[in-house]
Amino acid sequence: MSDARSVLHVELEGAARAAALPVVFGGEVVDGRLRLSGFVGTRTTSLHNLDVLPGAGLGGRVLMQGRPIAVSDYGSARTITHDYDRPVLAEGLASIIAVPVRAGGRCRAVLYGAVRRPVTFGDRVRDALMESGKRLARELSERDELTARLDSLSPGATLEELRSVHSELRAIAGALPDPEARRRLYAAAQRLVDLGEGKPVQGPRVRLSTRETDVLAQVALGFTNGEVAERLSLSRETVKAYLGSVMRKLDAHTRHEAVVKARRLMLLP
Repeated sequence: MSDARSVLHVELEGAARAAALPVVFGGEVVDGRLRLSGFVGTRTTSLHNLDVLPGAGLGGRVLMQGRPIAVSDYGSARTITHDYDRPVLAEGLASIIAVPVRAGGRCRAVLYGAVRRPVTFGDRVRDALMESGKRLARELSERDELTARLDSLSPGATLEELRSVHSELRAIAGALPDPEARRRLYAAAQRLVDLGEGKPVQGPRVRLSTRETDVLAQVALGFTNGEVAERLSLSRETVKAYLGSVMRKLDAHTRHEAVVKARRLMLLP
């Protein structure tokens, strides 16, 4: 499964660059409260793992209202409660903007941008944080879908169920921007291969590239080249090239034969 902290950190780094902010941080909503877990540019650990309650402080207000909110001088701001003054001021933050990350119809995370002097944030800063929030929302939605798919696999899951989830894992993994998150998802996909029936047949060792396996996993479920291209965000020509390479490596003359041989060699579940 995708590591949420890794994905969050990637988006925070991107937001810091796009908005030209010295400090960016944020976290997911866990059990109804915001848990700060990602940080870029902080000098202390005062905010690390801080739980922000709904309605409390700047983040808690964003969590409740579901809209971006900014303060130009946090210490004297009258529009928020000051439950978290100690950790915020210990970090030396003066101006802070916070934006909600919505997925599945609710606020799933909050991203913050901050500077250590009083300023008024413009649209550029807000929009940069919002764009990062949208990307994070997509990641969280995909993770939710993946978790639901994995949870649906009972101990007696059919081979077709394993194959369907394997295909989804590889499709999601290939689109992730974070290398560590991709590695973890591909490892999870490999575990499903290991759960498949039988043992690999003896024969010449065949190595497929990551993308070749991604393509073949989709083809194995009966998707056309066009559908595979859409699922993996590739062009049809690229899908065709990958599939041709797979067929040559497996000495297969048809798509079906390539899938059968790949399964015999335990390259697919």
